[in-house]
Amino acid sequence: MSSESAAPATSVDPRDGMLYPMSEATTNDDPAGMDDTALLDGEVVRELADIPAVEVISRAAVMLMSSAAEKLGLGEADPATSPHLDLDEARRVITALAGLVTASVEYLGPHAGPIREGLQSLQRAFRESSAYPDAPGAGPGEKYTGPVY
Repeated sequence: MSSESAAPATSVDPRDGMLYPMSEATTNDDPAGMDDTALLDGEVVRELADIPAVEVISRAAVMLMSSAAEKLGLGEADPATSPHLDLDEARRVITALAGLVTASVEYLGPHAGPIREGLQSLQRAFRESSAYPDAPGAGPGEKYTGPVY
């Protein structure tokens, strides 16, 4: 008998990139030979340990971008009247995205360019949505990225 407690097994859902705990039923050896994967609604779910860091970072960046866009009302025909418009929350998410992008740019390689462009677009959209725009360099995440005009 071992007194060690094993960490709960987790997996990433390919549909949303979210990490979910795996049940005992999905962590047992699969007779079909799918030892490192589990089925979730008929789709293969990869173990988090098997996903390359660049993919984990990219998925996190995309999730933050999507959240910021929703909080800026960019999914609506008229963002100013969006029921989801929340500039305070958008500022937090954009700043987190800027920190992630800045800290991981060396790992993202060719993925860094499009993610940076998306970040800058969100920073500009935030400035346009603000009744009293921040000074250049004082907007969300600009302490990490530099001023965005």
